[in-house]
Amino acid sequence: MAASLGYDGVEVMVWTDPVSQDIGQIERLSDRYGMPVLSVHAPCLLITQRVWSPDPTVRLTKSMEAARRLGASTVVVHPPFRWQREYARGFVELVARLEDEFGIDVAVENMYPWRAAGREVAAYAPDWDPTDEAYEHITLDLSHAAVAGMDSLQMAEALGDRLAHVHMTDGTGSARDEHLIPGRGNQPCSAVLERLARVEWSGTVILEVSTRRARNTAEREADLAEALAFTRLNLAASVETAFAVGADGTAEMVARGSAGELTP
Repeated sequence: MAASLGYDGVEVMVWTDPVSQDIGQIERLSDRYGMPVLSVHAPCLLITQRVWSPDPTVRLTKSMEAARRLGASTVVVHPPFRWQREYARGFVELVARLEDEFGIDVAVENMYPWRAAGREVAAYAPDWDPTDEAYEHITLDLSHAAVAGMDSLQMAEALGDRLAHVHMTDGTGSARDEHLIPGRGNQPCSAVLERLARVEWSGTVILEVSTRRARNTAEREADLAEALAFTRLNLAASVETAFAVGADGTAEMVARGSAGELTP
């Protein structure tokens, strides 16, 4: 599907699917379909706590090894869960050390506060918002920003040169991580993309959108085509594009060019 839609690469989400954990098989698939792997998403979800290893440091290190083997320039990782105390204590330093060791960006992703019984729960450490931490590279996810009640354009501006990777998507501000097609929620998707083009940003844009409501393949392809057209139009630059599907059916697409890279 990525090739037929005109995408140029993929972000690999490592999760419970054995194929996503088999780097040799991913290499073969990449070669077969002419889809380079542009980034690797480390297994850091609740359902992937034992993928590759129960030790989160080992999982992140293996993600770096996978990225190096696949030729990817970026590894995306979430902040630690608060109950991962030892990992969380040394996380900022671990990220910096792995970047130095592998020469690959570790782009820490913005998350959001969990809500239970009308209250916010602090699930991440040092924080769900990586803005104030000493990370050199950060991933901005617009759906996560929506859940957190944040303005993604303001976040992009605050991050400045540390913004290395974007998960382009949308949300309405509900408590659910929606990953809508850009333009279907209330995040300033167009403004974020226009800013990237204006500052000649050189990072990667991933179209991370959910197609779970699509009733068939044709509707899914139409959604993905709409997301790509929206992003290309607003990025207003020569781009290459890519596509990937995450654990929950979320499609991640990418485009890259003089104003950045776009990938699913």
